[in-house]
Amino acid sequence: MRVDSDFEALRAFGLGFPEASEDFPWGHTALKVRGKTFAWLTKDEGKLGLTVKLPVSRDFALVFDFAEPAGYGLARSGWISCRLPSGESADIDLLKRWIAESYRAVAPKKLATQVEDS
Repeated sequence: MRVDSDFEALRAFGLGFPEASEDFPWGHTALKVRGKTFAWLTKDEGKLGLTVKLPVSRDFALVFDFAEPAGYGLARSGWISCRLPSGESADIDLLKRWIAESYRAVAPKKLATQVEDS
């Protein structure tokens, strides 16, 4: 199933950042750096989900039908949630750029500078 391979590709990409780790609060996959979440990944009902902090490209991201401001008051801080429809191919490169931007926004400056802009 494409959702599984896309999920694993994004998970592996996020875990490749300096000091990145994985946690499973509320049964979801959280990618963290020094205890702070920089991406949430979900796969359920045949859909891939991603929540990231986009201080630079948030407005651009929101032009996509699959993206919306994140709930729980996170949108005020630039977080967006994506829920990709089942059966559609995800633009993995775009989602990786968003994960990288989110990492740079959340990580301590010394770690963030080790990740290049895409």
